[in-house]
Amino acid sequence: MADGCAITGVGSYVPKRVLTNADLEKIVDTTDDWITSRTGIRERRTAAEDEYTSTMGIAAARIALERAGVDAADLDLIIVATITPDMPFPATACIVQQELGAAKAAAFDLEAACTGFLYALEIGRQFIDNGTYQNVLIIGAEKLSSIIDWKDRNTCVLFGDGAGAAVLQHRADSRGVLATRLGSDGGKANILAMPGGGCRQPATVNSVNERIHFLKMEGKEVFKNAVNAMTGAAKEVLERSGVGMEDIKCVIPHQANQRIISAVGERLGARNDQVFVNLHKYGNTSAASVAVALDEAVSTGRIERGDLILIIAFGAGLTWGATVLEW
Repeated sequence: MADGCAITGVGSYVPKRVLTNADLEKIVDTTDDWITSRTGIRERRTAAEDEYTSTMGIAAARIALERAGVDAADLDLIIVATITPDMPFPATACIVQQELGAAKAAAFDLEAACTGFLYALEIGRQFIDNGTYQNVLIIGAEKLSSIIDWKDRNTCVLFGDGAGAAVLQHRADSRGVLATRLGSDGGKANILAMPGGGCRQPATVNSVNERIHFLKMEGKEVFKNAVNAMTGAAKEVLERSGVGMEDIKCVIPHQANQRIISAVGERLGARNDQVFVNLHKYGNTSAASVAVALDEAVSTGRIERGDLILIIAFGAGLTWGATVLEW
């Protein structure tokens, strides 16, 4: 099948400021060896005070649009996947729309945490495939440093800031997205969450003092659920696509933890050279994670036109997803 919904351009942006494990040793009770051995992360990027989810998303979007040869004025839809919007409302996507000059585009935010980019990809694909829109921009962007508890050594070492973007269009010479599986389990919502800030627990002096406006995570439970969900979703989309792991040129897993990546790769029977990892440089950037990794894999020549890619993600919600696509 040709003329599928394909990614015709991809771009990413990470802040200039680097926060190393050695830097974190000065902030919390931890060591470089402890962080590296348990997570695989050596450094991460943190946004400047005047950098936001919108500005990082815009920077990534401009690169993606240029590479796709699409003018922002021709965009039909903008989806921003994020758990750290510039503000509760209006949508960060509307800020992006205005700054890009995408006057005719509809725009909305999507919240599926670290799976957000795959959720955005599948929603955008459907608008393309059913003929409603011709040009869709999807963005995964996060300023996680704004919701991290820098006194919690179990979480502050894991996360970074950044953004990735992709342009979706029909491409006559590509099958595009072959299969996608999205999933969720709200029964486990509490193992990865930010309890404060919504209508259930709005900001008060007490809520701030109780530090509930920061990300909270039960690491062991997240690990177990991530490995099982990512493996299951990946196996399903491979089967539905009619391809085996040997046909996949590059696996782009959510960059959360090297142990999770290794466990999923092993269960799928993937070779080490098939699995793309940039976790050591950026940490977990949530919705930006697989988008930044995809851009880097393409930019470094790991992925070329015609290659089959498997993208897998998992995040708060719980949410998870997997996609097989032809680049």
